[in-house]
Amino acid sequence: MVILIVMAYDGIITYAITRELASGITLGKIEKVYQPGPEELVMLIHTRAGNVRLFISVGSQSARVCLTTNTYTNPDQPPTFCMLLRKHLQGGRITEVRQKDSERIIEIDIEAQNELGFSVSRRLIIEIMAKHSNIVLIDIETGKIIDSIKRISIDVNRYRQLLPGFVYQYPPQQDKIPFHDVTEDMELPHDDRALMARIGGISPAVSRELLAYCADKHSAATLSTRPAARLMEILRSIEDGTYVPRVYVDETSGKTEHGTPREFHITDLEEYEDLTRIDFDTLSEAVEFFFSNREASNMVRQKSMPMLKSVQSALSKALLKKKKLSEDLLNAENSDRFRLFGELLTANIHMVKPGAKRVTVTNYYDGSLIDIPLDEKISASANAQRYFKKYSKARTAIHEKQAQLEDNERDIQYLESVIQTIEAADSVQLLETIRDELEQAGYVRRRAKASQRKRKAAKPEPHKYTLSDGTQVLVGRNNTENDWLTMKYASKTDVWMHTKDIPGSHLIIRLDDGRTISDLPAELIYEAAAIAAWHSKAGNSSNVPVDYVPVRYVKKPAGSKPGMVIFTHNQTVYVDPALPGSKK
Repeated sequence: MVILIVMAYDGIITYAITRELASGITLGKIEKVYQPGPEELVMLIHTRAGNVRLFISVGSQSARVCLTTNTYTNPDQPPTFCMLLRKHLQGGRITEVRQKDSERIIEIDIEAQNELGFSVSRRLIIEIMAKHSNIVLIDIETGKIIDSIKRISIDVNRYRQLLPGFVYQYPPQQDKIPFHDVTEDMELPHDDRALMARIGGISPAVSRELLAYCADKHSAATLSTRPAARLMEILRSIEDGTYVPRVYVDETSGKTEHGTPREFHITDLEEYEDLTRIDFDTLSEAVEFFFSNREASNMVRQKSMPMLKSVQSALSKALLKKKKLSEDLLNAENSDRFRLFGELLTANIHMVKPGAKRVTVTNYYDGSLIDIPLDEKISASANAQRYFKKYSKARTAIHEKQAQLEDNERDIQYLESVIQTIEAADSVQLLETIRDELEQAGYVRRRAKASQRKRKAAKPEPHKYTLSDGTQVLVGRNNTENDWLTMKYASKTDVWMHTKDIPGSHLIIRLDDGRTISDLPAELIYEAAAIAAWHSKAGNSSNVPVDYVPVRYVKKPAGSKPGMVIFTHNQTVYVDPALPGSKK
């Protein structure tokens, strides 16, 4: 028997997933046990319907139990707990799956054989309670713990220890009514916290949903019994299998493919009705979608922050350098006065007294009087030559400063484009590619040799979209991919797009059917331009300018940074950012 306590679920989700597992893996044979992470297990189970994978996580932010089709990377050397489970459970047959009362506990009985070939009954207890989540293997006959994935000693918990040889005890029960014991005519509180304190096994989201049902004036139940009636409806949907697993996604919270998952359940949650709802055939699919996307989003955010900080710091330095260069250039451009001072001193040397700190002379260009500062330590002639040298140096500096300013401006454009790609990155693998690019460009410190295992060059996987007439559009996900897409993949007759003077991705409209840019209707140009605008820093703006031109007119200067190109013969359209089929 396997016992699972899932804090990320409420008791209702645990009830539904238990029934789903019971119908799917009961009588299944445990073929393999893997431990891909310190707090994760994957069990390969052979059932009458074929092989399935049961995934169990006891991570504080990712505790869950579900069937999964995802693949996980296993360590080269199986952890000790994984080896113990293989010894006791591998080859065993699952005989029952059930929920413990209304708790976030699932129990799965397993009949296996010991080393001597005798049949033994095991129970894998997986307690999923936020940071207290755990996985424990016990012997059913004695009730004693064989081992746990996290050993809990008396120093950590005085009430219940999870150590080999100890008799297993369930977590202490709370003084609540199990939701299984609620009746349709039961009167319940009309405050969400009071309701959660009264009924065990319901989450805050479900508690608020039950209270929202009270506002239904058409309900046949009385005001005080409506929450109970709504709860009974939810439980009946589980028992007769009519519920629809769903995930509520916030599409405005990021530019990942699906947005950020906010909540999941088997019933409507009125407070999330403004978000996008994605329905699933099974609860396992909904659970895995919710946690996989949320974990990926969190991991990407954590991985991107140090890199983003480094690039933003480099951008700040480049902007400061731009300001200083602009000031130097302005001073250099005002250098004509040095030439004038030199000329006037040469023409009026006789007026300069030895040791004078300044002299006033007539400007023979306009007849005005000019006060010229002097170095009293040198002669009038030397002062004139000093001003001529200043003038010559300033004129030379104009060309140098202009060149430096242009180089610095390209650095700024590049860094701004990198920031945009980092913020839009939706996977750790993509961030690794961006980091490699930054390391080669010298913007982030190269990692130690120990961590620089030779990695294969990441295969370009640009975003792909289909326009309303079936034309394919590809969008680069980073600067390296932008270069590949535009300079290597695209044909000369394809159409290239990019937001005008705004950091963004390269977009290619594929015209491999003999068409040229002149064959594209205006509607398709605007449709593709909206995609280019979406994949840019102006993705949340409106009326965004987008340049477009045949690829043959796009060139990459020698020595330029990744993603940097020049182009001619371009046209510009103004669009609101949107993806095909989106509401935006």
